[in-house]
Amino acid sequence: MADHEQDQKTEQPTEKHITEAIERGKFARSSEMNLAFTLAATLGVIGLTATSASREIADLTVNILSHLGSADVTIDTATTTIGIAASTIGRVLLPLLLACAGAALLSGGIQSGFQLTPKAFGVHWEQLDPVAGFGRLFSKTIIVHFGIDLLKLLAISAALYGAVKTVVNDPLFQSPVETAYLGQFLFHSALTFLGRLLLAMGVIAAVSYAYELFQTRQENRMSRQELKEEHRSTEGDSFLKAAQRRLARRLMRRQMLSAVSTADVVVTNPTHFAVALKYERGIDNAPVVLAKGENRFAQRIKAIAAENDVPVVENPPVARMLYSLGSVGETIPSQLYQAVAEILAFVYRTHRYYFYRLKSRRTQAAG
Repeated sequence: MADHEQDQKTEQPTEKHITEAIERGKFARSSEMNLAFTLAATLGVIGLTATSASREIADLTVNILSHLGSADVTIDTATTTIGIAASTIGRVLLPLLLACAGAALLSGGIQSGFQLTPKAFGVHWEQLDPVAGFGRLFSKTIIVHFGIDLLKLLAISAALYGAVKTVVNDPLFQSPVETAYLGQFLFHSALTFLGRLLLAMGVIAAVSYAYELFQTRQENRMSRQELKEEHRSTEGDSFLKAAQRRLARRLMRRQMLSAVSTADVVVTNPTHFAVALKYERGIDNAPVVLAKGENRFAQRIKAIAAENDVPVVENPPVARMLYSLGSVGETIPSQLYQAVAEILAFVYRTHRYYFYRLKSRRTQAAG
């Protein structure tokens, strides 16, 4: 029973899990949204460039037809004429092609969160499984997609019906009109049809994407075991991390204890705290904390100081502040300069022989 609960995907996916799913191509995507973006791009380009495009095509047609009777039909003239026509049509269609390509990229980027999906490329052998493929034929997803395709058919039919109903009432079908009016009629009819179709496809795309988003979130849900494994792989084994921290603390303590023998002074509480300081004129801007500890470790610092004749000064307030505010390997806080300077001045007067030997001791330690 417990194993069954562990395998159930009841937990919300983590950001890492979602990112990996997107890289594998498992994100909410709707072909209807791509179609809606493409229709919007087409409608926009036609609305902006139809006038200039129709003028270019009209000029090309007039140019070709006006010289048709007098021009010699040869391979060279035919090639030139075809080249001019292809160039004109290319200029007319280029904005539409670029807009549609940009709309497709924008739609795909919005759906994928503008993230790369390198793992989505390649052969996915599990999709070639005939048993799984047969099962997908009767899945809920297929039924939903069939419903969406049916909605698209109804939307196109409704857009066509509405456009035709509007178009047949145009004066073009009621009375004679100028030839130039035909172009305006085609332009407005195309905008009407595309506008109605875009409105219908926009609604369908929203419904389709909402379903795909819900379905993808359900598929990306995680089991408790998967959450534990991801946490373990991301954060590392807690026991290993704890062992690494203990090892780092031991190494740091060894370094601190080895540095005590080269300290100028050890300031103590006297029993709870001990802080070893050094100050070398011309090298240090201010006294530096070599080691610090409390309780048992403070006693070890004092013991090593005694073995090496390092001066020990009992000053509880300063010792507590040095332990609380000071960091090993860094200079003491500025608010303690005066107090520490007085302590150093005292040990310099009372332990001159120690400081005479300390210089050579530091040289040996550095070597």
